[in-house]
Amino acid sequence: MATLIDKQDVQNYIGFEPEATDWLTIDQNRINQFADCTIDHQFIHVDPERAKDSPFGTTIAHGFLSLSMLSYFSEQYSILINGFYMGINYGFDKVRFLSPVKVGSRIRAKAKILSIEEIKPGNFRVSTEVTVEIEGEAKPALVAEWISVQMVA
Repeated sequence: MATLIDKQDVQNYIGFEPEATDWLTIDQNRINQFADCTIDHQFIHVDPERAKDSPFGTTIAHGFLSLSMLSYFSEQYSILINGFYMGINYGFDKVRFLSPVKVGSRIRAKAKILSIEEIKPGNFRVSTEVTVEIEGEAKPALVAEWISVQMVA
């Protein structure tokens, strides 16, 4: 669940690390739907029989599927400034895909607030480092520095 904070307290949340999100299972149906949306039907994602002979031994999620799940996870780890009425995706400063997410794996996100800056009255740019972990794996699926803008009344 998002953490609600006051405008005057934003600097106190730099370095804040909310609890990790709930686990989410990445099943073949989700991978197939993502492949259809992105028109990326590479066999390592959508063909379980051919993927058995790949270095992964099974199908894997698209890296961009794992990255796109940040929107879902952010509802659990975000900070929201009182008066928040809209958020805008500003982009990424860094994204690194470190480990494949095999079909049937469970992933979750851990976050750390890197900076919060009021770029104009009522607009706060928030930079968050997000790590997507794979249950039972030592290396994460990805690490990203995600930037958003919160519009606050």
